[in-house]
Amino acid sequence: MPGTNLTRDEAAARAALLEVASYVVELDLSEATTSGVQTFGSTTTLTFSCRQPGATTFADLVDAEVHEVTLNGVALDPATSYADSRITLPDLQADNVLVVRADCTYSHTGEGLHHFVDPADGNVYLYTQFEVPDARRVFTTFEQPDLKAPFTFDVTAPAHWKVVSNSTTPVPVPTGAANTNGEDVARWTFEPTKPMSTYITAIVAGDYYEVQDTYEGAHGTIPLGHYARQSLKDYLERDREEIVTLTRQGFEFFEEAFGYPYPFGKYDQLYVPEYNMGAMENAGAVTLRDEYLPRSKQPRSFYEFRASVILHEMAHMWFGDLVTMKWWDDLWLNESFAEWACYHAEALATSYDDAWTGFTNARKQTGYRADSLPSTHPIAADNVDLHAVEVNFDMITYAKGASVLKQLVAWVGLEPFLAGIKQYFHDHAFGNTEFSDLLDALEKSSGRELAGWAQEWLQTAGTNTLSPVFELDDDGTYRSFAIEQTAPADHPTLRRHRVGIGFYNTEGADTGRLVRTDYVEVDVAGPRTELDALVGKAQPELLLLNDDDLAFAKIRLDDRSRATAISRLSDLDDSLARALVWSAAWDMTRDAELPATDFVDLVLSNIGAETDAWGVSRIPVYAEQAVTTYSAPDTRDALAARWEEGLRALLLAAAPGTDHQLTFVRSYASIAHSEAAITDLEGLLDGSLSVEGLEVDQDLRWTVLTHLARLGRADDARIDAELANDPTNSGQEKSAAARAAQPSAEAKERAWAQAMLDPGTPNETQRCVVMAFMQPGQEELLTPYVERYLAEVASTWERLGTHKASTALNGIFPRVLATTTTLAAVDAWLEEHASTVNPGAVRYVREGRADVARALAAQAADA
Repeated sequence: MPGTNLTRDEAAARAALLEVASYVVELDLSEATTSGVQTFGSTTTLTFSCRQPGATTFADLVDAEVHEVTLNGVALDPATSYADSRITLPDLQADNVLVVRADCTYSHTGEGLHHFVDPADGNVYLYTQFEVPDARRVFTTFEQPDLKAPFTFDVTAPAHWKVVSNSTTPVPVPTGAANTNGEDVARWTFEPTKPMSTYITAIVAGDYYEVQDTYEGAHGTIPLGHYARQSLKDYLERDREEIVTLTRQGFEFFEEAFGYPYPFGKYDQLYVPEYNMGAMENAGAVTLRDEYLPRSKQPRSFYEFRASVILHEMAHMWFGDLVTMKWWDDLWLNESFAEWACYHAEALATSYDDAWTGFTNARKQTGYRADSLPSTHPIAADNVDLHAVEVNFDMITYAKGASVLKQLVAWVGLEPFLAGIKQYFHDHAFGNTEFSDLLDALEKSSGRELAGWAQEWLQTAGTNTLSPVFELDDDGTYRSFAIEQTAPADHPTLRRHRVGIGFYNTEGADTGRLVRTDYVEVDVAGPRTELDALVGKAQPELLLLNDDDLAFAKIRLDDRSRATAISRLSDLDDSLARALVWSAAWDMTRDAELPATDFVDLVLSNIGAETDAWGVSRIPVYAEQAVTTYSAPDTRDALAARWEEGLRALLLAAAPGTDHQLTFVRSYASIAHSEAAITDLEGLLDGSLSVEGLEVDQDLRWTVLTHLARLGRADDARIDAELANDPTNSGQEKSAAARAAQPSAEAKERAWAQAMLDPGTPNETQRCVVMAFMQPGQEELLTPYVERYLAEVASTWERLGTHKASTALNGIFPRVLATTTTLAAVDAWLEEHASTVNPGAVRYVREGRADVARALAAQAADA
């Protein structure tokens, strides 16, 4: 639908023409519990003014059957006025009222108004997801962020439901009517909202379980609502205290740090099913994946990430909701700021005070990876239309953007940074801005010239690498010292960095601990920065560039530091310093500078002593990739055996009930291939093998069973038996993954149809199937799917839609078949089709191609 692709120029023209006074949106959800229901009633009354009477514009509405369109009391023929997802509005007056009555379509893909029936109890749950441009799937809109207005929602639904929106939930009024199922129907009329953009409005309705708390702050009481499916209410109650504590800590921190009271009255957090994203910052009505209410044991990193998500969405209440970008060019700023703010708040206001270490070990790595792909782009992407936004909404936006904002804070100083932010919120409350508005505020508060910094960091792509270069005197002191900066050939920009340099030495013979004995913070610029301040200092056992992780840059270790790190990483006292070493080692492995075998040895020797939650859970994932993808094919079996044996030893040595134990059993299951390991997995399931402190709960059972399925030891009947014990939607999703992992042509054919061909596959089920399809060790079986993948690329985008196509094309790309044959096939496809296929689809092919090329280089280095 070309009409769904709003351009920046069209939006600017419409914003120059119109000012929106209000929306009144009436939704009839009363039949949502009826079996097979496909649509709901949507009536929008849109009041707006026009600066050029007589002009023509358009309103947006997607996938609807329009019954009536009335503009200023004049009926327009829907057959001619509604086409291509747009309603033409001719001959506007100075003041206008548009009324559109339509039937809109329920979604089963997580966009618009999602409809879900819980297999656990048959209850029905609805929720909206509108970012970037999907409010127009639910009501008639001017779908762009800079046409803000107050919204009044009026919802008719089954009387026993909970209905939540951006305003405080009113007392429902019975209508006296009943739906097809005989259920009483009621009406919820919400108070008008503050002025807000369409994409942060929300309706959540259904059989939700509700609990209420409050935050008593310096600016008054904020009601805190928490909602989840009835089948998850026990898990919500279990985690409620921690969630409420985090929410209160966040409000106390942000209201002080941002210098502006929370602007939206109440604050609900709603845990919803089959959610495509982590969460969404709907004003006063945040929606989150209900996987964040886990039913089984999870490591601390899981809860640390959940805390970051809760605080990320809360930060958006100010940055994004109170003050909103004019157009999606500044989407990066919206997300990058919330990402920086959530880790900043975690570290200073919650029990997760080592949050920046976890950021370095996990989140930041996703930014480095994204920035190394051919799809990398400037943080401030040139989003000329909505299609460009879809392509550029990625880890450059989140992880790299947050890293760069962290560097900006270091560059200008935290206090001047926050002073500028406070002024920015007061100057632009309930309005729309561009990045230049924020830059002006920060320049005034800090006294730093930032336009040049912004050009370097925000309008260019690629990651710099920083390396120490020095000469030593005979006494072991530095005769000279410099930092050399390089950039990839495709993105040659050299930037200014604020960099910490740490000296680490053995504290004493008795302890053997490596501690920081000296620290220098400097500005680095250009290809070489001479550091006279280090001349005369004794060379340390470990020299760490980018200590404290201020900069977004890859670092390299000198020979002595590298030897120290490899042999004594566990002796390094500081968790953030260890994270930087882990990061450097993994970067070097991915860049074919450190053999995959050496990285695996580093992990096996040191991961058992790691204390950072994200380090414990994420680094073994990197090591598994080193084994299965980056190792030399001729020695891969031997390395896989060493990794398997090492993980078993780590599992048995781990303290009972710890994150280490849980991580190592999951990692052991995922690499298991020997008969001894298979016997262990069977023993975990049937109880003949017990490990002290390890609870083999339902999710761990699915993990083990999926890997037995991967090995051909669990057929459909066995999976069916497990599903009978777990007949939840989670069980259905995990059973689909187990079937997709099976090493048979029939299983792969079935999974391929679910993931790539059938748009009716539930979105979370599809994701699970995609992630389980390409299995190391099944290369012969999977080889035909290289050509099948390439044959389907062109049609997948239209067939599955943006989100599901992205999931499929990214996750099912044949990366496990990292051979020159695969590379040649992909190159031939790109040569023939890259210019004619949807750019979003081509992006995933190019990214997969880059991953295969990277793997081949790493394999050569490991050989």
